[in-house]
Amino acid sequence: MNNLLNFLFRYRGILVFAVLEVLSLYLLVRNSSYQRAAFFNSSNAYVGQVLDWRNQVQDYFRLIDVNRELMHENARLRQQLYPPDLSRRQADSLPVSKDSVTQARLALLGRPDSLLLGLRQLAAHDPDYPLIPARVVSSTQRRVDNYLTLNVGTANGVKPGMGVVSAEGVVGRVKVASEHYTTITSVLHSKSTISARIQRDGTIGTIRWLGDDPTHVLLDNVPRQNKLVRGDTVVTSGYNAVFPEGVRIGTIESFVKEPDKNFWTVQVRLAVDFSRLTYVYLVTSRPKAERDTVEVRAGIKPEAEERP
Repeated sequence: MNNLLNFLFRYRGILVFAVLEVLSLYLLVRNSSYQRAAFFNSSNAYVGQVLDWRNQVQDYFRLIDVNRELMHENARLRQQLYPPDLSRRQADSLPVSKDSVTQARLALLGRPDSLLLGLRQLAAHDPDYPLIPARVVSSTQRRVDNYLTLNVGTANGVKPGMGVVSAEGVVGRVKVASEHYTTITSVLHSKSTISARIQRDGTIGTIRWLGDDPTHVLLDNVPRQNKLVRGDTVVTSGYNAVFPEGVRIGTIESFVKEPDKNFWTVQVRLAVDFSRLTYVYLVTSRPKAERDTVEVRAGIKPEAEERP
């Protein structure tokens, strides 16, 4: 202990200078949007390279799990090549339509639409939304603002603002990209919002994360007069063209009526397990630029935007 105190006393000037220097840099980056963007861009490539080396070592010991995940994903993708055999499905598997007879039957059943509809989990076959495959080299789940780092960058066609999905559902949105690495804002981010809808009846809402449980999010702006069913599938609405319409977000787990609000408080279990996320796809939205230009000229703001 005496040696430690002597060391601190001897180098107190240098230590105080170092602490003040780090504090000043932190305040500069935190309070200046330009410096913050420059810091993200410059550090992204170096951090990504180090994380990539670390993951190369870890990959060797996780080959069995990775191969198992790839096998399941290939099975799901291959299943999408075959049309569903509706003739052999039961009455509770009828597809949803707009006619009154079907709607009345669904109201009587009161069953979640994941049983009524769910075969396709990833609606990314639209030619306007080609996919760029990528691997997660780093991720966080326990912070208020969580990010993921991917092993693709501008050399692969990645641009800021692109949506990111996995075989299970929505993952996040690109924040910054260097030549070979990309940092994305996760769904588990305090400022991330996603325009969503309930697949069974088309009810529109907004997905946001409260910053505590990495397996659940809230579905906001659902009117109290709308009927909800536990197990209903929540998907992207396609309103802002970042994600294809119909990409799975999760399923409704619980909902309550707050006495002082006109909307349901809806808890949604995420389809994506961020603790085991390995492979993702970046969505190249062809119609997004044209839609954004038209909406800006008209002075229209999208229903919900994934940000930051």
